[in-house]
Amino acid sequence: MTDRYESPLSSRYASGHMLRLFSQDNRYSTWRKLWAALAREEMKLGLPIIQEQVDELEAHTEDIDYDVVRAREKEVRHDVMAHIYAYGKAAPSAAGIIHLGATSCYVTDNADLVIYRDALLHIRKELLSLISIMAAFAKEYRALPTLGYTHYQPAQLVTVGKRAAIWMQDFVSDLEDVDHLLATLRFLGCRGTTGTEASFMELFGGDEEKIDEMNRALAAQFGFSSCFDVCGQTYPRKTDSRILSVLSCIAQSCYRLAGDIRLLQHDRQIEEPFEDDQIGSSAMAYKRNPMRCERICSLSRYLMADAMNAPMTASAQWMERTLDDSANRRISMPEGFLCADSVLRLCINVTGGLRVNPKMIEKSVEEYMPFMATEDLLMEAVKRGGDRQELHEIIRSCSMEATARMKNGESCDLLERLAAEESFGLSSDEIKNILSPSAYTGRCAAQVDAYLEKLAPILAEAEEMDAEISL
Repeated sequence: MTDRYESPLSSRYASGHMLRLFSQDNRYSTWRKLWAALAREEMKLGLPIIQEQVDELEAHTEDIDYDVVRAREKEVRHDVMAHIYAYGKAAPSAAGIIHLGATSCYVTDNADLVIYRDALLHIRKELLSLISIMAAFAKEYRALPTLGYTHYQPAQLVTVGKRAAIWMQDFVSDLEDVDHLLATLRFLGCRGTTGTEASFMELFGGDEEKIDEMNRALAAQFGFSSCFDVCGQTYPRKTDSRILSVLSCIAQSCYRLAGDIRLLQHDRQIEEPFEDDQIGSSAMAYKRNPMRCERICSLSRYLMADAMNAPMTASAQWMERTLDDSANRRISMPEGFLCADSVLRLCINVTGGLRVNPKMIEKSVEEYMPFMATEDLLMEAVKRGGDRQELHEIIRSCSMEATARMKNGESCDLLERLAAEESFGLSSDEIKNILSPSAYTGRCAAQVDAYLEKLAPILAEAEEMDAEISL
């Protein structure tokens, strides 16, 4: 136990990998790598910087003396200047050329973009894993009839696999959004105090091509294809809005999946994993609560709400720069990624151990199957010479009586009632022969097969990724 607050996302839910990405060490070592890269490019382009200075900067990107940083920041009240001071202490020969021509956002914003890009790549891997698990589940249960629901009321039969494919399609859509975001993510580069690059016009004697060459090289070194075409002091905060919007969409998909599983677990048709020694309730020892799915829903709600921070920030960026984004972004962006990581890890855990109870599913199907088959029974009875209107009334009347019986806690006896009607013209055995559940699921199995075939490239990528991880 400690005497300071700790975010549950870091202490309970998020992965070690995501925590490392947003750690202070990773953030500030990225700042130093950006400073070293800037010095290297400026040297190449003819500024008075020597190789020994660049080498010394590159040798000290990881050994950050936080005591020096804290002491200096207390004096100057500026975090970037405090880190420049500490970096200069570690690399004294280069102290005078660190941050040459740059403004604070060169390191703060570019480092954020690098971290967000890497975090999105990790989210993408988790989406691939989840889709792969769900695809296997959908394939296994592609043809298992189950009661469909509209308005959470019994409806026409579907299959367990078809329902899983619908869940999975949401995550495939999220994967497409992540891919588009990654493909269009840009680097800020080193653009000066208001994005005009005026400081570099001075340093490079008005040579604009050198400025463009420097920014192209910086972007490439950190894995970006290009910089934003125009900017103020910061990268456009619309980017944060796009990022959190994608994470919110993932949360929506996770909530939908977990919410449906919670409803199905109530009916004991499908259940989330439950460990041998797991305790469901401190008071009611018999309970088996869907606590992991409830946690997914809980965290997903937080993420959807957190995503509202970014559009409010993006809409309030006065002219070239305002600082009312900073404190908000320090919280909302990392927490959004940690939360998305948490819910995806939970979804992978739940779907990987999802338990299907075929007998309970069969029981619910049998209970409502007679009602769903009434149209086919009507057609068969007409083919045997019955009057359509008279037969319709028989079915309506018997259905109301059977429903009233069910509402009284008794079993459904619709088939027996119809068989007992002499004018209906079908025996009990003949009626039962018509009631094969698999005949009432339409194209569910074929739809699953077709969808999985369409997803073959994604599933192959997921399989290749899993193979690399296991090596």
